[in-house]
Amino acid sequence: MGILSGRVAIVTGAASGIGRSVAERYAREGAAVVAADISAAGLQNLIDSVGDGMRFAIVPCDVGEESQIDRVVQTALERFGQIDILANIAQGGMADHTYLEQTTSAGALQSFVTGPLQSLLFMQKCLPSMRERHYGRIINVSSHSALSGAPGYTPYEIAKGAIQALTRNASQEWGQHGITTNCVLPIIRTPAYDLSQQGRDVVAHLEQTIPVKRFGTPDQDCAPVFLFLASEEAGYVNGQMIGVDGGHQLIA
Repeated sequence: MGILSGRVAIVTGAASGIGRSVAERYAREGAAVVAADISAAGLQNLIDSVGDGMRFAIVPCDVGEESQIDRVVQTALERFGQIDILANIAQGGMADHTYLEQTTSAGALQSFVTGPLQSLLFMQKCLPSMRERHYGRIINVSSHSALSGAPGYTPYEIAKGAIQALTRNASQEWGQHGITTNCVLPIIRTPAYDLSQQGRDVVAHLEQTIPVKRFGTPDQDCAPVFLFLASEEAGYVNGQMIGVDGGHQLIA
């Protein structure tokens, strides 16, 4: 306990899935957490579940709107005086099948706005506080499929590939300021898979093809990786694409 004592973290996508598990884990390890998500009800449920004794601020946020990103960052600075950790977990989802020749500029732009652009904006707005303190941990989220391609999901793949490029560039430019930037590529069972038959079919397929023969969970398998990357112990891990996928990317 206390690995993140004295640190302040922004966690986006914090109302459910990976984001919620990461926000809870950071708080249990002593961090003050600014939890952002488009679901105000989900954020309230998060607060209700963690109980007293945790330093939490919740901020409803549509990451596609820069003014709302500003509000999250300003809340962190006004409530807690600094920003040490940014877990950029909120992302645009995987839309229906869209092949390369079917991709429209509007569809590609929407994936870009809710993916790499919002990640970039959060990073830029957190930079001054991190640079001033010569300490920062930025953890972005992409997908292993951006390494191998996923036919039929062109807008999604464009966005995920750009997040990896953004991560690498930040690691090279900001490492001198004590800021590390890494990217997690998860295959984790979240409630989103249960919203459609397509999602349930994906779960059934992956449970058979992932080498460890099970689907990862947000709390057991993903949050500990985010915790390590946010800690002082990860100060020499920078610019890495880290698969949390049971070995799936090796056979994809």
